[in-house]
Amino acid sequence: MKSDSVKSTVSWRALLDEAIHNFSEAGLPEIEARWITEEAAGGQLIGVSFEELVTNRAMAHYDNLISRRLNGEPLQYVLGHWQFRKLDLMVDQRVLIPRPETEVLVNHALDEIDRQGNEVLVADLGTGSGAIGFSIAVERISTQVWCTDLSEEALMVARANLAGLGQPAKRVSLCQGSWFEALPKSLQGKLGLVISNPPYVPTSETLPPEVKDWEPSMALYGGREGTDYLQKLIHESPSWLASKGALILEMSPNQTESMSSLALSKGFNEVFVGSDLADKPRLLVARKS
Repeated sequence: MKSDSVKSTVSWRALLDEAIHNFSEAGLPEIEARWITEEAAGGQLIGVSFEELVTNRAMAHYDNLISRRLNGEPLQYVLGHWQFRKLDLMVDQRVLIPRPETEVLVNHALDEIDRQGNEVLVADLGTGSGAIGFSIAVERISTQVWCTDLSEEALMVARANLAGLGQPAKRVSLCQGSWFEALPKSLQGKLGLVISNPPYVPTSETLPPEVKDWEPSMALYGGREGTDYLQKLIHESPSWLASKGALILEMSPNQTESMSSLALSKGFNEVFVGSDLADKPRLLVARKS
């Protein structure tokens, strides 16, 4: 019998109690202790499974996950996956962690797609894990989606997530490159929707260690004011959008006013600002007429 399949003398309940205690001492939520313990166990712990003895392999996996979280690694990276809308996405340090604010961004994208009707060509620029573009493909079968990223490492994560997407994956293309440069030139003037959660943190801003020390800096920082990539996308989108097409961008609340003005000056006829779950201005929707 292999040593890693041998049962220890410790139950999953004992490990969960230990994790809760250690996390409490570290100021971490109890629910995280449960999630990590269940990840190590390979599924939900309920009833009799709590009393099962842990194998040596599972114990080593548990110890590794708990240690990583106590060392400050974000929960999502420790687990290796995270829920985003209808998707369970693989995530690691090669990509930004999908956040609830971005789920709201997708809501607005779906509204735009419904408004346009018929088949809508969509570009998700700076896709990272694929959260935005893949959600659109899954939730709206009328779409063809191009997802781009400058980082080949990020695209490796996106490819892994695409492989688990099922039928909607046939309507998704992944392209490596910088913003619009990654797209086929044949899409110019034909996109119904351009959407992006670009880097928008000013380089001078101090981020929490759990973000700054772990998430990819190229997906976070957007220049001195944080608006370098926002401006680029607003400048270049009009030539790629079809008539009645829309640009949707996530940004910081203090950037929405200046970016709205810029969009109006670049020929967008309708511009409005949407709020996040905390009712803060978080995204820009700019439409061509």
